Amino acid sequence: MSKVLQQFLTENLTDLRNQGLYNEIDTVETPNGPIISVKGKEHINLSSNNYLGLATDERLREAALDAIRKWGVGAGAVRTINGTLEVHEKLEETLAAFKGTEAAISFQSGFNCNMAAISAVMDKNDAILSDELNHASIIDGCRLSRAKIIRFNHSDMDDLRRQAKTANESGSYNKIMVITDGVFSMDGDIAKLPEIAEIADEFDLITYVDDAHGSGVLGKGAGTVKQFGLQEQIDFQIGTLSKAIGVVGGYVAGKKELIDWLKVRSRPFLFSTAVTPADAAAATKAVELMMDSTELNERLWDNADYFKNALKNLGFNIGDSETPITPCIIGEEKTTQTFSKRLFEEGVYAKAIVFPTVPKGTGRVRNMPTAAHTREMLDKAVAVYEKVGKEMGIIQ
Repeated sequence: MSKVLQQFLTENLTDLRNQGLYNEIDTVETPNGPIISVKGKEHINLSSNNYLGLATDERLREAALDAIRKWGVGAGAVRTINGTLEVHEKLEETLAAFKGTEAAISFQSGFNCNMAAISAVMDKNDAILSDELNHASIIDGCRLSRAKIIRFNHSDMDDLRRQAKTANESGSYNKIMVITDGVFSMDGDIAKLPEIAEIADEFDLITYVDDAHGSGVLGKGAGTVKQFGLQEQIDFQIGTLSKAIGVVGGYVAGKKELIDWLKVRSRPFLFSTAVTPADAAAATKAVELMMDSTELNERLWDNADYFKNALKNLGFNIGDSETPITPCIIGEEKTTQTFSKRLFEEGVYAKAIVFPTVPKGTGRVRNMPTAAHTREMLDKAVAVYEKVGKEMGIIQ
């Protein structure tokens, strides 16, 4: 290793550790379900985005195995060169039906969707109005487009209207897009989509919603856009296949012309091999299950409401979450890390989230109750929270 690289790494890793900002990655020895084993000990898992428990569902396993037997383990090449497999087309048709759009295109990850879709439509002659708390993948996708990025205050519709009016009247941009998460992943609040759609209509803005944490959760599973009945007003519906759907990959849903354009101009689609046939088949099965029944979605919300109320009644600060995402906001980074470690020692796996994922001074332990948790598991977790919270003086 070069001396300059060695010095850079040593100094910066030491600095992160001293500030309580270095995140240790654990090895999980079991499937990612409501109970996981780490270092030979079982823990109640409250860190997973596996909202509906589908990541370990037997029906998805069988769908994946059937696809491997029929299609093999890989797609072979990018779809524009080697053709597309029927299993990928079925996934996209199912996703379009699920999201209530004319068409859909699948990508290798949700992160890739934002890298692909924004830069395929927006360029240096355009502007993007972006909520200040948007996900990192949206921020990177905006940067890649080279468009002018105009941040508006989080869910502040007055600020969005002012920024949209100024950008529109400036005459400086060919196109203007407004981008927001459907559900904000660190706080659990929901974007004000009806107001955003109204402002977009007034100023002729392209509308873009990343619903990674809304699909499978809101709108009886169909997502945030469906919950507000805005399928016709939102141009881009972005989602991941790795959270509620339980597999891996991502998608963009919208008008057929938009999807046709992304197939010829979005770089991750053009230059990266598609997800495996097994992943495509398993994701299709998950979406079909969600379309056939809302049972898992209802169980998710029952567990989430139960757990959130229990923590709130103990005196923990859970912010203003409107979804199953349950932040337990501690504040100072080192204290947050210590709190998470004590939970771990007591059998609860709930990781600390600190800067740069959230602003400095807002460290939190982010909890994700799922449809797969039992009340007994949640009660045990709450008891541990009470014990550690009192021990550290976080609650009385």
